[in-house]
Parts: sequence; structure tokens; C-alpha cells
Amino acid sequence: MRDKQGGYFDLKALLAIGFLNLRHVASIEAITVSEYTNTLEKLLALTPDLERALDKIANHFRDKHDFEVLNTTARLLKDLKCEKLADNFDELFYAREKGNQPYINSYAKIILDRITKLHAQIEAAKTNEPTDSTLAETDNAFLRDAIKRMEQEDKTRKMVILAVDDSPVILKSVSFILSDEYKVFTLANPTMLEKMLSQITPELFLLDCHMPDLTGFDLIPIIRSHAEHKETPVIFLTSEGSIENVSGAVMLGASDFVVKPVHPETLRAKIAYHIVRK
Repeated sequence: MRDKQGGYFDLKALLAIGFLNLRHVASIEAITVSEYTNTLEKLLALTPDLERALDKIANHFRDKHDFEVLNTTARLLKDLKCEKLADNFDELFYAREKGNQPYINSYAKIILDRITKLHAQIEAAKTNEPTDSTLAETDNAFLRDAIKRMEQEDKTRKMVILAVDDSPVILKSVSFILSDEYKVFTLANPTMLEKMLSQITPELFLLDCHMPDLTGFDLIPIIRSHAEHKETPVIFLTSEGSIENVSGAVMLGASDFVVKPVHPETLRAKIAYHIVRK
């Protein structure tokens, strides 16, 4: 998809954004692809003003202009068929009409969190160069066919897992256990994680707790700093399995842990659970 300023939107990345509901847009003729991408650009441009307005509303400081920004954003979301997020705006407007201050504050905080995440996801979907999954000029029928083709490819492709461990033996073992079912990438040097993330998009991470230079605990903030990995499952590999390690990993955003030496069925079961849950 191409926006009016000459940039591109990656179709696969847009499809992964639940709030956008792009499949529904493609199934109707209410909005064309060019109108859709132009509306996305308008939403991106308006988001900074919206975030300021929501922050003010949530903290009891607001004026008429703040709600004008909210009204404009709500219309854009409805044009994009983001019904779930647009409903949150309607709920805030209803609370304002009824003078329910606690509800106004609560909805403002909810919307602020969701719109910030949505903005980051849409920005992450932008690219300056066309790829195999960008569409420059197309109509809704072509878009429907492209989505159907990509969904069919998704059914047959292997999901991507990145294992980071300073032990070549562990990496070889993990790869052997999982390679029939998943596409497994391994990384023995944790300082190379950023470079690896510029080349692949894992759908689950396996991180060793204790490594020289950077530990698994150090890697989680790096992973979460990428918009596309805010909620990607992270499973820790630990040789200790202590309560301190597990609780510390969970506090940082890990999903689970596996004790080394790795038991194949345990590893497969935990990965299957967290990938499906995601």
C-alpha cells in the first residue's frame, strides 16, 4: 500500500494490527485503498495532538479544543472501520455528557494507552521502499486477493523463533528439537541482538538467563523497545530454575521459563502454548 506522500505501508504489518481490521475494509466497498492509506496518514499526523489532549483530560485539565481533537480522531477511526477503538471515544463522550468525571478520566487513560500503541504499530508498518508485501496502486478486489494469498502462505509457513544462548551445545540442541516445526534462528553473541532484529521478526524468543556481556534480563528491554515485539512471547532458559530468576523474568515481561538441560516435550509444549496464545 502506498500513501499520498510516496511512502509505502507493508500489508502484512497492517494485517497484524488488530484494531485496524483491514480484512473487513477489504471486504466492503465503503472506502478505497487510496482513501484508507490517506486516512492512516491523517491519523498519524493527528496523534501527537490527541495524546496531549488525552493526557490533559485524564489529569482534569482540558478545554473545548481538546474535545475537538477527540472528535476528529473518532471520525478518522470510524472511516478506518476501527469500531472497537471508536467505541471507546463514544463512551468517553457519553461520560462527558453525563458529567461523570471518574469515567472521563478512566476512558481518557484507556484511549491514550491504546492510541499510543496503534500509532507505534502503524509507524512500524511504514517503509520507504516497496517490498514483496507492499501494494503501490490497487483496488479493493486486488487487495482481497492479496490478503487471501498471504493468509494461505501464513498457513503453510513455519513460525520464526530466535534462541539466544552463549552455549553452542544448547543452541544446537534447541535447533534440533524445534527445526521440524519452526524456523529456528540461533544467536551465541547477545550483543548482536539488535542487528539480528533488523533482519528477522521472531514470533517467540528463547533467552538464556546468564550470559557474558548481556544476560537474558538485559535483552528483554531491548526486545520490548521494538514496537512489533511489545507482546512477543519470551521464554527464559535457566540452569537454576530458582524462584528469584523466574519472578525476576516475569516482572520484566517474560512469559515462561524452561530449565536446562532442555526436555524436548516440555520445550515444545511451552512454545506451542505461548505462540497459540499470542
